[in-house]
Amino acid sequence: MPQYAILIYEKETPGGVADIPPEVMEANIRAGEKIAAMGAKVVHEHGMQPSATARTVHKSGTVTDGPFIESKEVIAGFFVVEAEDLETAIAIGKLLPIMDGAVEVRPLLEA
Repeated sequence: MPQYAILIYEKETPGGVADIPPEVMEANIRAGEKIAAMGAKVVHEHGMQPSATARTVHKSGTVTDGPFIESKEVIAGFFVVEAEDLETAIAIGKLLPIMDGAVEVRPLLEA
């Protein structure tokens, strides 16, 4: 079954996870059941540390603090799902309770 990366972008808040409303956290937990009901499977899931902990390695070998791309949103987390097709993966992305950002759904290269 094809795999898709689901990248979650949110505006970063000073309090991190503590600033996420309980109903959003609860909806994230319930999303797993809905994903399984769609016949898809979460293969890998991870949250991210604040963007201030990121380091970027440039082509020249220089290492700089923070994420490479300057934007209002940062990658808050990601997971990989196995789904029947891109439309199913997009439906999974729509299940996620985004507070003030977006979800990117991207097909992964097959090995």
